Amino acid sequence: MAQDEISERISAFIRDRFLDGDPQGELEETTPLLELGVLNSLNTVLLLAHIREELGVAVPSLRINPADLKNVRSITAMVRELQHSAV
Repeated sequence: MAQDEISERISAFIRDRFLDGDPQGELEETTPLLELGVLNSLNTVLLLAHIREELGVAVPSLRINPADLKNVRSITAMVRELQHSAV
């Protein structure tokens, strides 16, 4: 899956969850939400479940690093890294 598609799917999930599904929401609009810490424990679990279900990537608990969850680009990089390590 292309990096842009991963980013858009993650961004869309965050928009749907935290911006009431605003179709005009941009990738950059999701980053401040992440930086403000909207990913509490429950929301992190929901995001990781979304990544597993929609992108086919299971994020091992030992791999979860708060620094990787601060913006869409770092989440995308984590997903891409896990995709490549699974091949």
